[in-house]
Amino acid sequence: MTRFRITPVALALACLTGAATGAPLPALLPGKPADIQAAVRQPGARVVLVNVWATWCLPCREEMPALLKLRRAYADRGLRLVLVSGDFSNEAGQAAAFLHDLGVDFPTYIKAGGDMEFIDAFDPKWSGALPATFIYDSAGRLQHSMFGPATYEQFEEQIRTVMRSSPAGHPSSAGPQADGGRPTTDD
Repeated sequence: MTRFRITPVALALACLTGAATGAPLPALLPGKPADIQAAVRQPGARVVLVNVWATWCLPCREEMPALLKLRRAYADRGLRLVLVSGDFSNEAGQAAAFLHDLGVDFPTYIKAGGDMEFIDAFDPKWSGALPATFIYDSAGRLQHSMFGPATYEQFEEQIRTVMRSSPAGHPSSAGPQADGGRPTTDD
């Protein structure tokens, strides 16, 4: 009879890789601002909600279930959820494990590149504090920014507002805001 000895390191690696449950960890793709904007502009969504979060940010972790509930409730109505971890690349395992524990089964991003380049690409009013949420219309135009934690009801109110102004089936397209207007923000 062969005996196996499970060390604490082996157990931790099994949990981080999903081997303990048999399910793989969600893909964490390196995401520079251009990569995230490409995901926003990908055709097919009426509204895209981008949430920037981190495992070390307690309010980020607390609002994540509301974001996933929102995705389940509105995906068939045209909501695309794009999650971007602000964790450092050496913390990617922790971020993937957190998402796995919540049942995330879609590709997500981990911030790549310089902080200021990343921050400025989303909203010049954003200080970089987490969590931060950016809501885009079907044409990929920023419509609303939310700085700090939010509730399901607050997220829902903003996406419903954008959905009312984004026609169903309208493909997303690249480009700056055509009307020259500024998106609204919560400070």
